[in-house]
Amino acid sequence: PLSMGYATLLHMQQGVALGRILPIVMLGSLTAIVIAGSLNMLGKRFPHLTGEGELMPRRAGDNATQMAALTDTGSDKLDISALASGALLAVLLYMVGMLGHRLIGLPAPVGMLFVAVLIKLAHGVSPRIMQGSQIVYHFFRTSVTYPILFAVGVAITPWQELVNAFTLANLAVIVSTVVTLVATGFIVGKRIGMHPIDVAIVSCCQSGQGGTGDVAILTAGNRMALMPFAQIATRIGGAINVSLALLFLGKVLL
Repeated sequence: PLSMGYATLLHMQQGVALGRILPIVMLGSLTAIVIAGSLNMLGKRFPHLTGEGELMPRRAGDNATQMAALTDTGSDKLDISALASGALLAVLLYMVGMLGHRLIGLPAPVGMLFVAVLIKLAHGVSPRIMQGSQIVYHFFRTSVTYPILFAVGVAITPWQELVNAFTLANLAVIVSTVVTLVATGFIVGKRIGMHPIDVAIVSCCQSGQGGTGDVAILTAGNRMALMPFAQIATRIGGAINVSLALLFLGKVLL
């Protein structure tokens, strides 16, 4: 969408605009990956700054409640039908997200997340299906993530354009922008009582390449549990950033 807006405002072809934007975006994503890994190391050194995949500190009774839930979940055997039900639920949620995209233009992953949260809050599925969904999520998180990252790195990355974008001016702008985003998330998260390192890692995802960038950044930060929050930050935050950037370009700079 950003390349389409630039092409319209600057009177150029979209392919040309995309070719200029893509290396910068990839360098920003690379910077975010490095920062996420550094934040993970910082969390290991200062454990009080991180929730290890949780944004909000737990209350006193939350640990006992979670342990009881884990005990209840582990007491039942997971059969193939529960696993299939969990996979089918994921497909149905994505179909609902696609329907929302067709009707109101909301990105399908964000719509899927909203529906999943509503179902979770309303206890709309049985614990057996919920357990199957967790196994499906764990499988994709541990077994599918790395092949996807490898395929993207080998087949999709325009390496020559990326190398050409390695100039001192570009690197200074990119690094300062990503660091500012992450520092803002860290400071604001700490001020409002959230785990600052986990908030900062979610902030890193604003500089990634969509869903693939979220996977790479959260993998580097060892925070794959934050994927729902990263998707919201990427989709909704990305839409806001693109809109403001094009508005500023069209009304102020041109």
